Amino acid sequence: MLPNLGTGELLILLALGLLVFGAKKVPEIARSIGKSVNSFKAGMREEADPENR
Repeated sequence: MLPNLGTGELLILLALGLLVFGAKKVPEIARSIGKSVNSFKAGMREEADPENR
């Protein structure tokens, strides 16, 4: 289970991400995570819809 993250915790995580990866890499990482999530959701929809097979 994921813990509830408040605004303060999210800001700390963002600051740590900037320190570790740098300002140029963070948007690239976020974009790739977003694409991965969309691809996963599309795959789940295809699996749930048997008419597309």
